[in-house]
Amino acid sequence: MVPVHIIGAGLAGSEAAYQLASRGIPVRLVEMRPKKMTEAHLTGNCGELVCSNSFGSDALHHASRILKDEITLLGSFILRMARKAGVPAGASLAVDREIFSRNITEELKTLKNIEFVTEECQEIPESGIVLICSGPLTTPALSKQLSERVGQSSLYFYDAISPIVAVDSLDPS
Repeated sequence: MVPVHIIGAGLAGSEAAYQLASRGIPVRLVEMRPKKMTEAHLTGNCGELVCSNSFGSDALHHASRILKDEITLLGSFILRMARKAGVPAGASLAVDREIFSRNITEELKTLKNIEFVTEECQEIPESGIVLICSGPLTTPALSKQLSERVGQSSLYFYDAISPIVAVDSLDPS
């Protein structure tokens, strides 16, 4: 079976890699860190948080808590790791960043179906399934590739805590 290529081992890439590999689907997870660091990252760990250590409100009737409950029911790996690395934060779910990313990395490395590749992805693979999970710290080379593929001169990244889903992107069946 050809592996699913995942570019970027942040939150989305780590979640995707876990979900696929734990179901027996081979994954090729490409992450440039620690070989090539960004301006914001401190480690080469998967799922390293760089802006905030908060996953937003965990108050029972708050929208972000309802979303957390829904993705927990779907078996979210990242949310399980967040709860495991939780720190006191009032009504929010916050994590110890180092413990959180270390736990993600260690758990992913226990999965036999993940091939870890430490290099900068400068070209999008031409065949197979490719998930691009590089986020706002995408390198100039990959940004150029993406821009050319989608026919746009610039790219926009949205905060992961505020996902936007277009209704026409959903399969109602």
